[in-house]
Amino acid sequence: MSETAYVARTMIAPRSAPVRTTGVLGFIRTRLLNSPTNILLTIACILLLWFTIIPTVRFLLVDAVWQGSDRNACLPETVGRPVGACWPFIQAKLSQFIYGFYPEAERWRVDLTFFIGIVLLLPLLIPRAPAKGINAALFFFVFPIVAFFLLHGGYGGLDIVPTRLWGGMLVTLVVAITGIVASMPIGIALALGRRSSIPLIRFGSIAFIEFWRGVPLITVLFFATYMLPLFLPGNFSVDGLVRVLIGVALFAGAYNAEVIRGGLNAVPRGQAEAANALGLSWWKTTRLVVLPQALRHVIPGLVNSFIALLKDTSLVSIVALFDLLGQLRAAFADPAWSSPTTLFTGFAFTGIIYFVLCFGMSRYSLFVERRLNAHRRS
Repeated sequence: MSETAYVARTMIAPRSAPVRTTGVLGFIRTRLLNSPTNILLTIACILLLWFTIIPTVRFLLVDAVWQGSDRNACLPETVGRPVGACWPFIQAKLSQFIYGFYPEAERWRVDLTFFIGIVLLLPLLIPRAPAKGINAALFFFVFPIVAFFLLHGGYGGLDIVPTRLWGGMLVTLVVAITGIVASMPIGIALALGRRSSIPLIRFGSIAFIEFWRGVPLITVLFFATYMLPLFLPGNFSVDGLVRVLIGVALFAGAYNAEVIRGGLNAVPRGQAEAANALGLSWWKTTRLVVLPQALRHVIPGLVNSFIALLKDTSLVSIVALFDLLGQLRAAFADPAWSSPTTLFTGFAFTGIIYFVLCFGMSRYSLFVERRLNAHRRS
């Protein structure tokens, strides 16, 4: 055997990957054009984007009219070119979309309510913010009372503003937030009741859930608005908005109950048995061991229900409550802004608002889900 050996004393520098497999070119070759099926799908997607995104951008931005005082500013005859979105219409009706028919001199009360709500809600959404317990108590228990007295009035020298004058984003947020907050304890109670070993509680919960899930929300709103007063005694009456809020909360609570029950079923029985072995009562086992794990499992389903509820708030317009969409339709009746593009501009504006709210809820739920499931990634 030869005693001569050749051993490299330095490491050879790694060569860069071929250009055709990295970067934009590599992404296109490996992800978009790597098979006949993907080529056809890529072409179809490009055509779909071309025929949807480009016209949308042209309508909303390029051909849009940004200034004007009436419908004449949004007419092609006046502008001398094809007209896209009529944004002066939104500017003129913006206060109506936010406050509805709330008296102009009292709108500071709505602004103050929004401000207090945002100040209390933001720390709840930030994980590192301190005093979560106090903040949650203020937001869920104190804020609704303060908001009601501020918006309705009748106390402390504030004039009474009937709920029939509320409208726009005010009604949309009141119905959505009340429905979301109130439906959670109802859903948890019904989900636990459906798993109860006491027959009366179990069958009562099942009957409640099946009844509310078996009727459409429109029927619930009609019943709460027009039929419920027929069953109330004498002069006793409940405000129309309150009746709608109760109906929406019960309806959403029945749906949330089934979502939460799915989470309860996903918790292994050994968790509760281990808690019982440690001497924890049923309430402590449920509150400290079972429910936190169950709710963590069903975050996507719950957020899906909340998003659906937010969009379903537009149904209150059929019972004479003017939410954001109802105010939009009322604004269309103004002849001063009647133009060929007013209708599309209004729906595009409300669509953007609903999308921002729903997308924000979706992204925040993903953030919470990743944070709570951090132990599973390690």
